[in-house]
Amino acid sequence: MDEASLDRLGAGKYLLVTSYRKNGTPVATPVWVVRDGDALGVWTVADSWKVKRIRARGDVLVGPCDVRGRPTGGQVPATAEICDPATTVRYRRLLARKYGLLGRLTLLGSRLRRGSDGTVGIRITL
Repeated sequence: MDEASLDRLGAGKYLLVTSYRKNGTPVATPVWVVRDGDALGVWTVADSWKVKRIRARGDVLVGPCDVRGRPTGGQVPATAEICDPATTVRYRRLLARKYGLLGRLTLLGSRLRRGSDGTVGIRITL
């Protein structure tokens, strides 16, 4: 995929990640996003349904959206994979930098509620 698409999606405030249930039904979820070299990084609760869907099937669609998950542009095919703990920590730092005070407070609340193992990073390659 071209660098411009990665830049555009990585610079946006929210990314709509569409993963698929076992029966093929698409499920779209808005998430915070950061640029991770030649990929995009998102962060989510480790036992969320989107993580379970991605573990079962890594092909996803991604595109820009608003906070409510309404698309603000076209979606493109991508591949998602669950990250190791070190990459998850890096994504948390990148998110805190990009989203400022709100990001740091959200990450802190999550760490207090779930512990550091309660969330995972998801690496998305276009």
